[in-house]
Amino acid sequence: MANDLRFYFNLRIMMETIKRAIFPGTFDPFTIGHQSLVDRALNLVDELIVSIGVNQNKSCYFPLEKRREAIANLYQYNPKVKVITYDSSTVDFAESVGARFILRGIRTVHDFEYEKSIADVNRKLTGIETFILFTKPEHTHISSGIVRELLRFNKDISDFVPKETNLYL
Repeated sequence: MANDLRFYFNLRIMMETIKRAIFPGTFDPFTIGHQSLVDRALNLVDELIVSIGVNQNKSCYFPLEKRREAIANLYQYNPKVKVITYDSSTVDFAESVGARFILRGIRTVHDFEYEKSIADVNRKLTGIETFILFTKPEHTHISSGIVRELLRFNKDISDFVPKETNLYL
């Protein structure tokens, strides 16, 4: 019994020291810009949960399960990356998975102002910190919205989405 308690106490301490972050978004679709942010964030955290949110105000091009499957396929050999869908507020989801951080990417000054406001509210509500990675210059022109627009006109998107997903092609 004492060994069991010691084991669970040590497990709890270990779990509390894991640097877990979520990377929330609709990822419709997941782009090479998103991939770059995930890959760079893995140098900063022990575990990253790519969190695909359900946004009732957005009509998505790809079904939720197809987006989840494509991203999971991309990171299937990386135990530090998990892919989970959620239908709640982002901070509630972060708390539910024990994340201490939220990863966000910034392409423009406009993105910064928007993300800062949300980060301030999230920190006030829960104490969860947001960290920001700036998009690499070669990816600043890429957004999921632009990729969806290309798809709408039957244009080739292979330069904008990770090749390994090939579910989008």
